Amino acid sequence: MWKVVWATLLLLATVCAQRGYAKETKGAPKVGHVSVVIVGGTGDLAKKYLWQGFFHLYANQVSSGYSFSFYGGGLLPKDKATPFLFEALKGVVCPRELSVERCALVKEQFLKLAEYWQLKTSEDYQALGKHLTEQLTQEGIVEAGRLFYLSVPAFAYADIAERINNSCRPTDGAWLRVVLEKPFGHDFSSAQLLSTQLGTSLKDEEMYRIDHYLGKQVVSKILPFRRENSKHLDPIWNKHHIERVEIVLKETLDAVGRIPFYDQYGVIRDVIQNHLTEVMTLLTMGLPANLSDVKEVLRNKLKIFSALQHLDRNCATIGQYQNYNLEVQEELNKTKEYYSLTPTFAGIMVHIDIAQYEKMPIILTSGKMLDERLGYARILFKNDIFCVQSHNSVHCKPKQIVFYFGHGTLQYPAILVSKNLFKPDLMDTEWKEITEHKDVSVLGRKDSFISTENLLASWGFWTPLLHGLAKTSPRLYPGGADNGNMLDFKLLGREVTFANEAVVMIPQDHMGGSGAESFQVMQGKYRSAEMVSAWPEELIVRLAADLQASAEKAVREGGRFHLALSGGSSPLALFQRLARHHYSFPWRDTHVWMVDERCVPLTELDSNFRTLHDHLLQHVKMPYFNIHPMPVQMNQRLCVEEDSGALLYERDINQLVNASSFHFVLLGVGYDGHTASLFPGSKLDAHGDCLVALTESPAKPHQRMSLTLRAINQAQKVGVLVMGKSKHELVTQLSRVKDNPNKWPITGVRPTSGRLVWYIDYDALLG
Repeated sequence: MWKVVWATLLLLATVCAQRGYAKETKGAPKVGHVSVVIVGGTGDLAKKYLWQGFFHLYANQVSSGYSFSFYGGGLLPKDKATPFLFEALKGVVCPRELSVERCALVKEQFLKLAEYWQLKTSEDYQALGKHLTEQLTQEGIVEAGRLFYLSVPAFAYADIAERINNSCRPTDGAWLRVVLEKPFGHDFSSAQLLSTQLGTSLKDEEMYRIDHYLGKQVVSKILPFRRENSKHLDPIWNKHHIERVEIVLKETLDAVGRIPFYDQYGVIRDVIQNHLTEVMTLLTMGLPANLSDVKEVLRNKLKIFSALQHLDRNCATIGQYQNYNLEVQEELNKTKEYYSLTPTFAGIMVHIDIAQYEKMPIILTSGKMLDERLGYARILFKNDIFCVQSHNSVHCKPKQIVFYFGHGTLQYPAILVSKNLFKPDLMDTEWKEITEHKDVSVLGRKDSFISTENLLASWGFWTPLLHGLAKTSPRLYPGGADNGNMLDFKLLGREVTFANEAVVMIPQDHMGGSGAESFQVMQGKYRSAEMVSAWPEELIVRLAADLQASAEKAVREGGRFHLALSGGSSPLALFQRLARHHYSFPWRDTHVWMVDERCVPLTELDSNFRTLHDHLLQHVKMPYFNIHPMPVQMNQRLCVEEDSGALLYERDINQLVNASSFHFVLLGVGYDGHTASLFPGSKLDAHGDCLVALTESPAKPHQRMSLTLRAINQAQKVGVLVMGKSKHELVTQLSRVKDNPNKWPITGVRPTSGRLVWYIDYDALLG
């Protein structure tokens, strides 16, 4: 809760240390008057934290030779807002080191120096700028600089910066500082746009983007620790000695009260893209020759960003605590049908493509509603000693360095080095070998701000992953200790997957509940048929394994496997899974057929075959003549009955598929209950004994070609894949309706002698 207080003190320390541009402008005064303007000065953030921070700043600097004036800016007129401002100011608390008498005096002075100023229009900023200049002239004081803290939504930054530039710039020789709190954009494009807009009004050195995490004591000591212990670390700070790096930030709180912000950003944008990524660069960047050279530090960070390997969704696991969606519905006034895919947990593996760290995994993990509040960065080294008997020996224990940010079982910040590594050199007198809690003090650092280059490099790295995960359903978890091992994940080459499958047994009369009992393993029945239910990732793994088992059995018994696949978005994850993992799948002996096709050229993006080809067929070795697209385009026209395309496809099935019985047919189901391209109200009985028919869809393109219910029900196994929260209402409705194929075509799927298996993920089953 004190992050903004820290940021404020840090900024002032930076400003005062620079002595009012003394290094940048010859002849600039060493001390002088500082005008502090909080835009949004009567808002909740300012009332809770900012004014407290600026009061501490004033108390610490009042005897330094600087003089101050403070302005709380807002949209309301002065007479209405002034009482609110001074109510907040009266609540500030003095630093501990001040005596009672000194505290009362400093607080009285602070209140006299503060006033409210309406900042709503360009004219208001012009009036403020004029007032600041006149005050200096009237009192005969020299100006050191002006500091604007924007405690407003990010969308207002550009307009306010323009008004500050036009009306409130200080006199020659004085500095201007504009402080910005995250978020600095939503992705690379928005961050770039915001930076461009701000850049038209402010110089980069005038913008201070705060990342409060860089001010944590231990984070600020990473580079000094690496420098002071370089003789020990340089030989082992590489892929040959480091097994992996872990950067972890766990929270026990939920997102209640922050939902309007959090649901737009999620855990990756909220803390991983900024806080944890900055820690990663500090751990892996080349050590600058001069740690105080901000430009060299930035250059070395940017070299790491340029070497980061591309992230896709297979590099991450994401989760969402169980009550989050309900909180979203309540705080955003959404209906109960609204489903948020915003992740509240993420585990991500990163690789750096330079020789020093090649193939060395870096794990970034954060989440809400976890078992404890904790933050740390851990470098785990490989142990080259094999202990035959003395397993409790210090040499048998993990070799590691832990940069412990605080909280957890160890309440204070610390840098912990295993005894079987080396005895670290002390960095300065502020750090001691920790024996008791009281030995730890918390300090800030003076250069912890984010540059434009650093910001854009970070967004450039994270944006592809964010876009790749945008439509991915996160794994639900109950929260706290009940999570158990549900969020554990494992590293498989360059991919990350959850370590534990979860197929949940849910009683027929119980769809709710809380705690771990609602997340136990299960298989069951649905519409009197077999059902497999799991989290989306595990469901696809299971379906792919079942497909391969069916293929191997068919090839073993008859030499061929005939597979009919549906279109739509549901099977895309399956196609990708088969292409990336099932290298032993008997593709050379597999024939792939289409369940249905849109009447468009097969090369167009709307074509089901084009989707199948792009996501699966082009990635596997399969004989060309084993692939059977539906002949929807004949004689340079689409789905004309006289061209007999449906009869041609049926003839191929009769000739190549034994007894016209596919080994496996994979179907989906639409919101209206349609399956394949068999839609409600299309009089399915009229298809008679046909295996293939031309049909009509209510959506464009209207003309379709489809296997009939007869062809589907002759299959040896039929799988129906249903995924996503948006399908929950349909799943519930289908569980209650009787068989009525003309109204609900999916209910007409009843294999004559084969098996029907429903593959339903938890999002669709539980909602």
